[in-house]
Amino acid sequence: MFERFEVIRNAEMRQYTTLKLGGPADWLAFPRSGDEIAAMFAEAGQAGIPVTVIGQGSNLLVLDGGIRGLVIRVGRNMRGIRQEGNRLVVRAGTMLCAAANAAADAGLSGLEFASGIPGTVGGGMTMNAGAYGGEMADVTFRVDGVRPDGTPVSLGREEMQFGYRTSAVKKLDFIVTEATLELQPGNPEAIHARMNELNAMRAEKQPLDVPSAGSTFKRPDGYYAAALIDQCGLKGYSIGEARVSMKHAGFLINTGSSSRDYLELVQYVQKIVRERAGVLLEPEIRIIGEPEGGE
Repeated sequence: MFERFEVIRNAEMRQYTTLKLGGPADWLAFPRSGDEIAAMFAEAGQAGIPVTVIGQGSNLLVLDGGIRGLVIRVGRNMRGIRQEGNRLVVRAGTMLCAAANAAADAGLSGLEFASGIPGTVGGGMTMNAGAYGGEMADVTFRVDGVRPDGTPVSLGREEMQFGYRTSAVKKLDFIVTEATLELQPGNPEAIHARMNELNAMRAEKQPLDVPSAGSTFKRPDGYYAAALIDQCGLKGYSIGEARVSMKHAGFLINTGSSSRDYLELVQYVQKIVRERAGVLLEPEIRIIGEPEGGE
């Protein structure tokens, strides 16, 4: 199966997520274009094989049993940036930090907030990634993609239906292949200085030296997840080697854990915060795959 594509058989997903957790995927494919993505879906469909699409894996918890079927990773083979005036046209597998640096080098401002986000442009569009008061919705001009049946999609900013950590990508069932970002002229030195400032703030406040998936939970209306978790006395709490970070309670980190322990910690934090603060924390991370042993 899938011999005509770049594919790894029984790929250990812990190597392809920032959490460094997860069992094997039956097939892990690295497409080069939207046409290849559609062809992969077609071949999988003919064989009755399920398909999962991921990006850099920076917001994923893959369970210990791994992922059955084909995993399409929109990443290293779909990178590239070109400038068109005040716009950058960026392929979906491009890292957000690379796009932010390219914008700064070109003297284009607006993408500074994304310089420390460890995901791809495609993933950023899918979940409307944001930080430090900025989000992808602020800089999006157009998003291009492909549906599993090969139908092309092209949506303007308003059509993308951006919201907090959501967009039309999931609702309309398509895979981002390229995004056009509309930015503002600025001074390259000032833009780089702002990016350095934000990244220093991030390094000071977040546990960047250990595996994590970034903020584990979405921000509840009227609250901050990290503050709630801290107020409930959970900072430093662990199950196995999965731990609530002492540096930032919104980050659940992996210090040698299994996915099972990590998921149990996610659920325990939800339970305690619900009981003590009356707030249900919704995971920002995407949980996929099967438990070990298919339980």
